[in-house]
Amino acid sequence: MKKNFLSWGVFAVLCAAMVALEWHSNIANFEGGLGIIKLFAWAAFGGFVAYSYYCSTQENIYKSLGKIWALHWGRQVGIDLYIGVSLSLILIYLNEGSVFVLLAWLAPMLLFANLATLLYVALNIESLASHFV
Repeated sequence: MKKNFLSWGVFAVLCAAMVALEWHSNIANFEGGLGIIKLFAWAAFGGFVAYSYYCSTQENIYKSLGKIWALHWGRQVGIDLYIGVSLSLILIYLNEGSVFVLLAWLAPMLLFANLATLLYVALNIESLASHFV
């Protein structure tokens, strides 16, 4: 349980750092065409954090990963996850145009994968959407 507590402490610190790094006046603005998408992104992030925390109270992630990694599908899902993380990091670089910002997101992405991806999307939905609209 101490490892889970430490992991969540690291997660909280990294989230605070990423919010500070990406802070802008529209973070809590849910108006306009992207408002519902941003609200969905924040809800998905909050829901996934809550479910992940619940899971961490039920099982030790480190022991579970050892069991999962022993399975062929467990390894496939792990590889698939980190291919997705790599693509997310490429998207961050393309959106930000900064190696510094990419490096700042590297640790949260490698440690927390889609939790960090959802946070990035929620914080940056306007700039991400501007590339496509």
